[in-house]
Amino acid sequence: MDETRWLNPEQLRSWIALVGVVERLPGVLDSQLQRDAQLTHFEYYVLAMLSEAPERTLRMTALATITNSTLPRLSHVVSRLEKRGYVERTPCPEDRRATNAHLTPAGWEKVVATAPGHVGTVRENVVDLLSDEEFAQLGAAMSKLLDKLDPENTLRRND
Repeated sequence: MDETRWLNPEQLRSWIALVGVVERLPGVLDSQLQRDAQLTHFEYYVLAMLSEAPERTLRMTALATITNSTLPRLSHVVSRLEKRGYVERTPCPEDRRATNAHLTPAGWEKVVATAPGHVGTVRENVVDLLSDEEFAQLGAAMSKLLDKLDPENTLRRND
């Protein structure tokens, strides 16, 4: 029978801190984006991923993968973004069965206008609280975790 390997006190403190950040940071990011840009964090993430894609276009399935979303959830969010004029869906020229999501000029303007406030919130709540060395260590630690959690690099973190 396997013996449970309980966390020691230092490991438990670190684990509780990680869970606290994972639970609270999304709300902080979401609140700022809702207040300043009338976007949810996920909506902004979708727009940002499209803004970085070649020709600002991705297949819906690829966009779902890199945003770690289900296709139905992404479709619902893209519908909301379409109604606001930020995204348009078009048939994929290479595969008629697939649909592309394309960032419109209004969507690009929204990303450009929203990014400074978002980066400010990220800096205020994460980056500027750590030394450069601590932030590099955080990045290295998160990369190790993602190597386990996302071994196929679907989030495109190593591109």
